[in-house]
Amino acid sequence: MIDDKYIGIIISIAGSVGIGGSSILTKLGLIQAGNAVNGSATDQHAYFKNPLWWTGMVIMVLGEILNFVAYTFAPPILITPLGALSVIIGAVLASLVLKERLGHLGRVGCALCLLGSLIIVLHAPPDKDVGTVDEILHYALQPGFLTYSLFVLVFALVMIYAVVPKYGRSNPSVYISICSLVGSVSVMAIKGLGVAVKLTFEGNNQFTRPATYVFGVLVVTCIVVQTNYFNKALDAFHTNVVNPMYYVGFSTATIIASIILFQGINTDDPANSISLLAGLVTTFLGVHLLELARARAGPTDRARDRSRSRERRGGYARAREDEIGLETIYEPEPGAGGSGAGAGDVQIAGEEDDDYEDLADERTRLQRGSRSPDGDARRT
Repeated sequence: MIDDKYIGIIISIAGSVGIGGSSILTKLGLIQAGNAVNGSATDQHAYFKNPLWWTGMVIMVLGEILNFVAYTFAPPILITPLGALSVIIGAVLASLVLKERLGHLGRVGCALCLLGSLIIVLHAPPDKDVGTVDEILHYALQPGFLTYSLFVLVFALVMIYAVVPKYGRSNPSVYISICSLVGSVSVMAIKGLGVAVKLTFEGNNQFTRPATYVFGVLVVTCIVVQTNYFNKALDAFHTNVVNPMYYVGFSTATIIASIILFQGINTDDPANSISLLAGLVTTFLGVHLLELARARAGPTDRARDRSRSRERRGGYARAREDEIGLETIYEPEPGAGGSGAGAGDVQIAGEEDDDYEDLADERTRLQRGSRSPDGDARRT
């Protein structure tokens, strides 16, 4: 007979594969929807009309359901860090499908994520024995978890109504912090609902208890909030930025919530606790390297995206012959109307681009390297 912990691990891996692949389909759907409306896909909810986005969401829901089932068989402190597999899959597929750069740091990050996940699997403690869903409700009604839940509620409301309108589309941590904290509460509710379903299948009907329905309503509410702001994050930022940040934030919040709910880690062995902590740190470091690898390539990709946006607004981009790929000159299309500069005037698009300064040093270096010796002599 296979131990419940390993059943949970297998189910969680299957769920991570689905979630990692679905994020790419969802991103492609958001891109298509945004191009169709020449704006933000999430502001107008245009993605609701895109079949690719719906395909990604269905696969994501199936992956999340598998993760929910995994929480029934294994503790959250084991299942949640295994979500690093979805980050790895998402990063690799983003590099292949979305042409987002992974690089050497990204590959090292993937390896560290795998190593950390293996350490966690080997040293994670067993789950606590729970006889009824009312026992989990009893844990949830303790002052510690009630205080944590109240903090999450107040934080989410403040972020949604005060911070998101100002900084949501300029800082990915705004959307992701909401997803992470609300998600940590949803995992605890999923644990209660999963235990109720498992005990019911074993012959001990838990659907006669009000606690089962309390957990059910809480799960649905939290998932709706998570899905909404996760889509906003994907629409505004690169996949290789969103997925690693979400993983770290969600994993950290869920582990803290689990420790508060169950009042500690279910182990008395200090070596296991230290090894578990080392696995978590290794996994987080790997995810950070994945994010860092994407951030190093970010300015060039954002400049390219904005150049495409300018093309949609009625202009065309032309690269200087001596600085191809580093400086773009933007001109109105021949014959295009407007009260701006004349047909012979040009504007350097980089001067309007917030990321242009990030490329200044590199451009200057290449300019100096491309000068002829005669030209340098004349200048001296």
